[in-house]
Amino acid sequence: MNYRKTNQGFKQKLFQEYLEIIKDLIEDETILEMDNYRQHGQVSTLVHSIYVSYSAFKIAKKLKLDYVSVARAGLLHDFYLYDWRKVKYEGTTHRKMHPKIALEKSKAKFTINQKEEDIILKHMFPVVLRTIPKYKESLLVSLVDKYCAIMEVLSPKKKYKLRSFHLKIQRQQALLFQ
Repeated sequence: MNYRKTNQGFKQKLFQEYLEIIKDLIEDETILEMDNYRQHGQVSTLVHSIYVSYSAFKIAKKLKLDYVSVARAGLLHDFYLYDWRKVKYEGTTHRKMHPKIALEKSKAKFTINQKEEDIILKHMFPVVLRTIPKYKESLLVSLVDKYCAIMEVLSPKKKYKLRSFHLKIQRQQALLFQ
């Protein structure tokens, strides 16, 4: 048996499962607007959110956690639609405010369960210490978010892979969602 072909088939099946979970989100024009805002380095908020979502999804699946909530909330965790470098909040900061804004926008557009709500709201832990995650899935997305942010800033090769991954999702959208 050819390990590469078997592994490639598994990765493709996993990727298809992921796309089915986030289908209603990634089809939404408002979600796609996240591509217009820069997150870390030259990576857009949409690409960052997909990176967090898919990475956390794979880990959650392996750990037998709620990978559906992880995938969906991972994609929505930075759903705030503004340039965080230009918007200033009186008496607080973007890192404290954006989870609340992302949650409000998410709830206004989609059906969000309690776990997804906690994941979105608490994803800045431990940067914002008052936001202690209630679920393992919330902690997982929070940690994966920090890892992805570091990789986006420090790893130029990863940026290329992220852009390629985003293009792959766009191609799959054209095939799956029509």
